[in-house]
Amino acid sequence: MGDLQKKLQDLSEEYQKLQGELSTAVEAREKLESQQQENSTVQKEFALLDDDAGIYKQIGPVLLKQDKTEAVMAVNGRLEFIDKEIKRFETQIKGIQDKSEKVKMEIIQIQSAAQQGPPDGKA
Repeated sequence: MGDLQKKLQDLSEEYQKLQGELSTAVEAREKLESQQQENSTVQKEFALLDDDAGIYKQIGPVLLKQDKTEAVMAVNGRLEFIDKEIKRFETQIKGIQDKSEKVKMEIIQIQSAAQQGPPDGKA
């Protein structure tokens, strides 16, 4: 029975570790989605501006004038990067969820076997 307890303990620790990784990955994805929303809003605002409109970019404490085309390209590039990162994190989250589910099923099987007692009927 000691081996079963050890295996159960190891699986429980692995499950908790996977849940921590999952939480971290989900937080990162949410942060990226927030950035994506902000950049999409900027992109929509740029679409409303005239081509000769003044656009300023903050670099530290200074505002520098920026060409609209350059600013639009920068935002589009950021959105592209964010989209790729979100997809990467979604793949990572799916992988962690799959591993977590397998570990969870193993834990359930071991607990179920332990509750049924030894297979030979001796207690």
